[in-house]
Amino acid sequence: MDTEKLYYDDPFLTRFSARVLSCVPAGDGFDVVLDRTAFYPEGGGQPCDTGVLGGAAVRAVHLRDGAVVHRTDAPLSPGETVEGQIDWDRRFDLMQQHSGEHVVSGLLHAAFGCDNVGFHLGAETTTIDFDRPLTGEQLLDIEGRANRWLWEDREVRVLWPAAEELSALPYRSKKELDGPVRLVEFPGADLCACCGTHVRSGGQIGLVKFLSWQRFRDGVRIELVCGGRALDHLSRCQRENDRISALLSAKPAATSGAVERLLGETQRLKEQAARWERAWVALRARELAGAGDVLLFEEGLSPDGVRRLADGVLDLCGGGCAVLSGDDGAGWHYAVGRHGGDVRPLVKAMNAALNGRGGGRPDFCQGSLRAPRREIEDFFATLPPEQWADRR
Repeated sequence: MDTEKLYYDDPFLTRFSARVLSCVPAGDGFDVVLDRTAFYPEGGGQPCDTGVLGGAAVRAVHLRDGAVVHRTDAPLSPGETVEGQIDWDRRFDLMQQHSGEHVVSGLLHAAFGCDNVGFHLGAETTTIDFDRPLTGEQLLDIEGRANRWLWEDREVRVLWPAAEELSALPYRSKKELDGPVRLVEFPGADLCACCGTHVRSGGQIGLVKFLSWQRFRDGVRIELVCGGRALDHLSRCQRENDRISALLSAKPAATSGAVERLLGETQRLKEQAARWERAWVALRARELAGAGDVLLFEEGLSPDGVRRLADGVLDLCGGGCAVLSGDDGAGWHYAVGRHGGDVRPLVKAMNAALNGRGGGRPDFCQGSLRAPRREIEDFFATLPPEQWADRR
């Protein structure tokens, strides 16, 4: 028996009563079929409604052979009449996103002849895939057109045309359809076969905002938000920009320039620090000229800094060199080398003994250790001389 689908009659209906036709255990709950329902089942790219049915939580809703099946967390008694309540905030959000997708897809199809070949209405954003590439300029133009269409607040219409009428209508559809076809019309923007729930007029969508676009297969994928999600997104962006404005003492409309200046200053300081590091490495290496095998612990070096110091010391010390930087809490970065030698056996033993990982070429290896400095020093203090002196 087909369920009477109240969501088609009135997508703004939030409360209803219905008779329970069946209830059977299923998965982690119960599958309940009613004689009528306002719960929209998942389909057409739109997630299902959730809410409460006779005191039981409705977790999922699916359509099976004409019957709408509600997955609840508690059983309901067949034959009883129950009250249902839709989670309206969720329903209206999904209607805003789905309706906004129609407006965008219809305008893109009319302007550039591209077809919507993929649609995903996620928990935070919506993505739409189109079958041909589009430029950023073209997409921003469509975003502007979509919002101007919303501001006109045109009525959204649902049509069930007869077969002879349907054949004459220029509607969008991703597949061939049999039997009665439900069309949703956004006058001047889109006419599309769709089983979803939609707003009554463009003004209820409120706002369409494209977040990103990227190449996808032979076309483009757009990520967007509509309505309340668009407002939430813009509010989050404003809060972040306000923080940046305060931190950089810049006017809200001038934060990008302040960030560019900060990045330029940061790059200048990095280059200066690199010059100082190179001078310090040269000085440290000269201090250790002819010292033979060397174990060094230095503060504040990056992994690249550890490597550069080890390279400099190896050129002058006349032996093996191990340089480490870090601390007992965060761990240690290391570089170990010996000109003309093979330090890989040493590094393998060190990694095994000191919870390390890393490797490299025979004469030079890099990695990290998770062990106290005292244990590292003990390891090298007890290292057999022939292991440092291993020659190729």
